Amino acid sequence: MPFGGGNKCGCCQKTVYFAEEVQCEGKSWHKSCFLCMVCKKNLDSTTVAVHVDEIYCKSCYGKKYGPKGYGFGGGAGTLSMDTGEGLGIQPEVQAPHRPTNNPNPNASKFTQKPGGSDVCPRCGKTVYAAEKVVAGGNSWHKGCFRCAKCGKGLESTTVADRDGEIFCKGCYAKNFGPKGFGFGQGAGALAYSQ
Repeated sequence: MPFGGGNKCGCCQKTVYFAEEVQCEGKSWHKSCFLCMVCKKNLDSTTVAVHVDEIYCKSCYGKKYGPKGYGFGGGAGTLSMDTGEGLGIQPEVQAPHRPTNNPNPNASKFTQKPGGSDVCPRCGKTVYAAEKVVAGGNSWHKGCFRCAKCGKGLESTTVADRDGEIFCKGCYAKNFGPKGFGFGQGAGALAYSQ
C-alpha cells in the first residue's frame, strides 16, 4: 500500500480508502469512478468488461472491440445505423457497388479468358481458386459475390440468379416475384403504384 493510506484509483489517480474501494483486475477504483469509459454508466462485477487499463460496460465493449459485420448487432431484428464513430471506430470504406456489365445475358454462362481461367462477370478480372464462388453458372470473386440491386453480400443459401446475374432473395422477390395484393410488402402493408 503506497504512502497516503490506500491504493491509487485507476481513473482519477487519487487515494482509494477501504470504504469506497471497488477492485477489478488487481486495481482499485472509487465507487464513483467505476464507470464505463464511453457511456459513463455505473459498473459492477457482472457488467464490467476490461480492455488493457480501460473499463467498459459490456454493451460499449462489444461495440468497440467485438466482432463486426452482418449478424453482429443489437439483436432480434434491430437495425442500427450506428457506425461507432462515437467510440473512436473508423468506419470501413467500401468500394461502390457495380452491377455486372453483361451486355449479352444469353452469352455463355462460363465466360472464359484465353488460357482457360475463369473471369468474374462483375469486375471482369481473373478468378483464382482461392477466391472462387460459383453461382448462376459463373465464377465470382468473394468480394464481388453481392446482390446486383442492393449490394448485400451473398451466401449459397441467400443467392437467387436470373439471366446470369445474382440477387439476394429479397431483391429477387421484389423485382421478379409475384405481384399484386398479398405479395411482397409484408406485415399487412398496402402499396400504391401507378
